[in-house]
Amino acid sequence: MCCLRSELQAAVVQNTEPAVHVRGQEPLTASMLAAAPLKEQKQLLGERLYPLIQALHPTLAGKITGMLLEIDNSELLHMLESPESLHSKVEEAVAVLQAHQAKELSAK
Repeated sequence: MCCLRSELQAAVVQNTEPAVHVRGQEPLTASMLAAAPLKEQKQLLGERLYPLIQALHPTLAGKITGMLLEIDNSELLHMLESPESLHSKVEEAVAVLQAHQAKELSAK
């Protein structure tokens, strides 16, 4: 009986934990992310970030996703939960890429 109760409590906690939902993918929760090895954490986050970024900047999605994956995982989770935060960071990344491209062109 004791074990059944703790399993039930764990199931309730798991079902009430906020999850990041991306169409066509399994919802991602903070506990799922924490249970994964660091490299896999970045993979899970990148798989969810990429389609969202691709919708904003299709040709730069790979580079922007890579740039954003350098950010702390907790902030990446926040960006997945907050479209405004994600959009802001994506625009920052685009500005950095454009500045770098302009610098390269002027050096030639």
